[in-house]
Amino acid sequence: MNPNRRNFLCTTTSGAASLAIPHSLKAKEDKPKIKIGQIGTGHPHAAGKMAAIRKLPELFEVVGVVETDPKLRKQAETNKTYANLKWLTEDQLLNHDGLTAVAVETEVANLVSTASRCIQANKHVHLDKPGGAEHDEYRSMRMLAERKSRIVQMGYMFRYNAGFELVYHAAKNGWLGELFEGHGVMSKKISSGSRIALAKQPGGAMYELGCHLIDSLIYLFGIPKKITPFTRKGKDDLLDNMLAVFEFESGTATIRSSVNEPQGFRRRQFTVVGTEGVADIRPLESPKLELLLEKPHGKFVRGVNQVELSKSDGRYDGEFRDLAAAIYGEKEFEWSATHDVAVHAAVLQASGI
Repeated sequence: MNPNRRNFLCTTTSGAASLAIPHSLKAKEDKPKIKIGQIGTGHPHAAGKMAAIRKLPELFEVVGVVETDPKLRKQAETNKTYANLKWLTEDQLLNHDGLTAVAVETEVANLVSTASRCIQANKHVHLDKPGGAEHDEYRSMRMLAERKSRIVQMGYMFRYNAGFELVYHAAKNGWLGELFEGHGVMSKKISSGSRIALAKQPGGAMYELGCHLIDSLIYLFGIPKKITPFTRKGKDDLLDNMLAVFEFESGTATIRSSVNEPQGFRRRQFTVVGTEGVADIRPLESPKLELLLEKPHGKFVRGVNQVELSKSDGRYDGEFRDLAAAIYGEKEFEWSATHDVAVHAAVLQASGI
C-alpha cells in the first residue's frame, strides 16, 4: 500500500485545521468516456451508486441497467435515478461495444457470482459490500481479477470519506506512533419489515453494517491474529446486537453494530489510539475529527486539533472518481486483492459466520 493515499492541503489556526481534498479529475479530450453499466438494483446502495455515476458525465457514459427480478425492476423504473436509461439483459450489457466497467448492485447473495461473470468478460467491477457469505467463492473471484488484471473496487463507503482519509494518512506517516487500540460503532434502527429482510441473510448487523469499519480497521492494523464475535438475537431470528473483538500483533480493537439504536447515525464513530496520538471521528457522516498529537505534524499543532474537513459532494462520488482515475491509468488502484480477501475473512468471522 502507498502510505501517501492523498495529497492533503491543510491550514491551521489556533489548533484548528482545515482539510481540503482535491476532486477535480476530468476526462480529457483525448480520452473517451468510460462506458459503464449496472447489474442489479436490489442492493440497498444500488440507486445511490447509480446516482453518483450519473453525476459524473464527464467521466462515465451509462450504457444500461440489468434487473431480472420483475418486482425490483418495476420499483427501479419508478425511481428517477434510473430515468431514461436502457434496460438490458446481462448478455446484452456484457457484450455492449466498448463496455469497460460494471457496478454490481444485486441482492447480497448474488454479488460474487455476478462479479465473476463480469470479470470473465474482461470488465472492471465496482462490487458492493459485503461480498457474500462464502469465503472461497469470494477469494476465487478476487484471484480471477488479479489474473485478468481487472480492478475490483469494493463498496466500503469510508475509503473516500475525508475523516478516514486523514486518519489513514496520519497513521501511515507515523503521526500516531504505534497503534495499539481501535474502537468503532456502526448502528442504526430499522423497521420491522427491514428486520425480516435482513434476517434472511447470515451475519446480522455486523455483516450488513460493521463490515465498513472492519475494512478501515484492517487497513490500519493489518491482518488480525484472532477475532472473537459476540452475537445477540432479538425476539426474531435477526442478529441485531453484535460485538467483535480483534486481536492484532500490536494491540486490540472492537467493533460494535446494532440495528436497534434510535438515531444511530449520530453515534457512529471510529477511534484509533497510538503511542503518540489519538484520532477520533464522530459522527462518521458528515465527519467530525479530533486529532490529538504529541508532536506537531505539517500544519497540525501539538495537542488537540479540531479538524475542519472539506464537505463531501456525495457519499459515493469519491469511489467512482477513483475508479475512473485507475481505469484511465492515472494512478495505481490502491486496494489490493490481499487486503480485500483479508477483510472478507474478517467480516465473516466477526459476524459469526
